[in-house]
Amino acid sequence: MSNSHSLRPPTSVSEIDHLHLLSEHLGTLVSSEEYSDVTFLVEGKRFPAHRVILASRCQYFRAMLYNGMKESQPQAEVHLQDTQAEAFSMLLQYLYTGRASLTSARQDVLLDFLGLAHRYGLQPLEDSTCEFLRTALHTQNVCLVYDVASLYCLQGLSQACCSYMDNQAPQVLASDGFISLSKTALLAVVQRDSFASTEREIFQALCRWCRHNDDDPAATQEVMSAVRLPLMSLAEMLNVVRPSGLLTPDHLLDAIQTRSESRDMDLNYRGMLIPEENIATMKHGAQVVKGELKSALLDGDTQNYDLDHGFSRHPIEEEGHSRSGLQIKLGQPSIINHVRLLLWDRDSRSYSYYVEVSMDELDWVRVVDHSKFLCRSWQELFFQARVCRYVRVVGTHNTVNKVFHLVAFECMFTEKPYTLEQGLLVPSRNVATIACGATVFEGVSRSRNALLNGDTSNYDWDSGYTCHQLGSGAIVIQLAQPYMVGSISLLLWDCDNRSYSYYIEVSTNQQQWTKVVDRTKLACRSWQTLLFDKQPASFIRIVGTHNTANEVFHCVHVECPAQLYSEVKEGSPGSDLPGSDSKSQHALPVTQPARPSSSSSSSLSPSQGGGV
Repeated sequence: MSNSHSLRPPTSVSEIDHLHLLSEHLGTLVSSEEYSDVTFLVEGKRFPAHRVILASRCQYFRAMLYNGMKESQPQAEVHLQDTQAEAFSMLLQYLYTGRASLTSARQDVLLDFLGLAHRYGLQPLEDSTCEFLRTALHTQNVCLVYDVASLYCLQGLSQACCSYMDNQAPQVLASDGFISLSKTALLAVVQRDSFASTEREIFQALCRWCRHNDDDPAATQEVMSAVRLPLMSLAEMLNVVRPSGLLTPDHLLDAIQTRSESRDMDLNYRGMLIPEENIATMKHGAQVVKGELKSALLDGDTQNYDLDHGFSRHPIEEEGHSRSGLQIKLGQPSIINHVRLLLWDRDSRSYSYYVEVSMDELDWVRVVDHSKFLCRSWQELFFQARVCRYVRVVGTHNTVNKVFHLVAFECMFTEKPYTLEQGLLVPSRNVATIACGATVFEGVSRSRNALLNGDTSNYDWDSGYTCHQLGSGAIVIQLAQPYMVGSISLLLWDCDNRSYSYYIEVSTNQQQWTKVVDRTKLACRSWQTLLFDKQPASFIRIVGTHNTANEVFHCVHVECPAQLYSEVKEGSPGSDLPGSDSKSQHALPVTQPARPSSSSSSSLSPSQGGGV
């Protein structure tokens, strides 16, 4: 019997991976005199090395050792300044083996090791060391780490240090590391609005820093200017600041004047910064201090509510009367720029309201004003970042009765980009969706919100569209809140070769309407993507004026804003829309979807002028 099959290697070893052996064997050459052809002198210690290995692993050493200079000569000795021997030993270990033990390294060695990685352009090593340091921050080392991160412009590590110091400000101020910060790093820390300690604690810590660095009077003056004196009480200014002698009487008098003449919300307060996290929760110490049925507002339940429970409320008062509204006290002064509200939406009612913030419950700043607009369901609200302790939501109108109902309240600081015009959000995504709280307010369809369900393929003679009789009524969509919009997309019913004419109006209150699109004298079909000058809009009204087949206008899908952005000139080849005389309207290239199969048996078919 032939045994040729026994010579075939098993499948499991068809790929050989002995990287660990390679690393171990090269590791035996670290600091070995054997085969070495260059020696580094660091803090009086000699480190023999192999130029070909260093050059293959690091562009910096390749340039140093093979550029024809004296370092490139056989058996050359290279003196390295401003480098710790332990850190350089770690670096050689990494270059030869791809490994480095960070946990066992002393703090000063680890930071010097990071400096070597940065100096020699070893980006993966720098990133990994920064990541380790981010996980190892504590009050005694964060200032030292921040100083180094600032020196080497390591943005990620610097931001991690700042966030840690923001959250542990009193402990950081009391640490030994604080007085060893460089002046530049010190000012970058204490000038942050999010460095949330009391001004007295900051002042006393800066006094400590100045005594430790008393060789530069100009630096002392610059550092003390970072103290926000108007945030201190009169007693603190007289009994704590004045005896120090570090600030002049004029500084104190100016601060007292600013404190007495400024509105409370105009003072440059400090507050906690917790990005992308809802801080209006019991976990963060928030509570509802004014309003009826307080317990429902911050419980996080946005699903279980009906006519009887699951919401907080307050009576809507007449214009000019005192408005208490629903008031939330945050756990501590905090920086916020984003509020989310869920208005009660179990029927078709709409609300109007405004949002204000305060530090002391006396001086309020209105950050969102939707008191003249009709709104429903979820509200995504953005405004300029502010430090506040109190937030209140005041209802001004309900289309059904005289009570304002709020199901959920969230507030936070977000770093996500947003654009405001005239105080209204300019949306970058389609907000005419069910998920965004939009609804079809008027129009005939088998399914109330078929126009907004995102389905642009499944429509035929019988279903998948919304319609209205020509000369009577319209299709009206209500967005959840007022937006600044400048584009709309429509999909007109196109299962045959008919064409339509129409116009589009927008409104914020259903009383005053602005015409933004006029296609009454054009024959239009299938996809329509339209641009116009930005307008505030809570309602979109689409009015059909002509159908070449019957007396009904049929629309399958609506997007606002349009999600197609490659503008073409009006009437150009490839445009789905004919040219227009309006200078503010343009056609965009779109792809017409495949037409679904149609059925002519339905009594509701568009060919017969039908609707649901």
